Amino acid sequence: MILIETKRLVLRQFKQEDWRDLHEYLSQESVLKYEPGTISDEDDCKNIATARSQDNTFWAVCLKDTNKMIGHIYFEQKEPKEFLTWVIGYIFNPAFYGKGYATEACQRILKYGFEELGVHRVIALCNPENEPSWKLLERISMRREGIFRKEVFFKTTINGQPMWQDTYQYAILKEELIP
Repeated sequence: MILIETKRLVLRQFKQEDWRDLHEYLSQESVLKYEPGTISDEDDCKNIATARSQDNTFWAVCLKDTNKMIGHIYFEQKEPKEFLTWVIGYIFNPAFYGKGYATEACQRILKYGFEELGVHRVIALCNPENEPSWKLLERISMRREGIFRKEVFFKTTINGQPMWQDTYQYAILKEELIP
């Protein structure tokens, strides 16, 4: 198992027992406001943690001093693989907002990608209404490349009609982070 450390955090592969910490935040509607899917109950979180424990695209973000999982990062290579482009995403427990943990974890996963995996470019997508998310992307030196109008929907109206939403795309190149 690969462990990536920062001053305060450990980023590692999910474990099945992470379901409790995962449930703490995936059971909150406010956390999922800009995400696909709905609130997860305990059984959902057990299944999610089990699936992610067998997948290397999700990283559990844990406090170094207590080993408590406080969020997770999604980091996966896009096709075509020869373009060496990866996508980053994240969800954190609101009890740990405002302490710089998400910034610290994302900066470290970018460094890992560029230095260890040979990544050329990393992109991130977020809803323009999710200001804390796009401000985080800017703090980690990603630049806004554009806006995609009514690109995706995660929810529908009572009549089943898509509720389209816009998406910002951010990116960073290896040479922009690591000269």
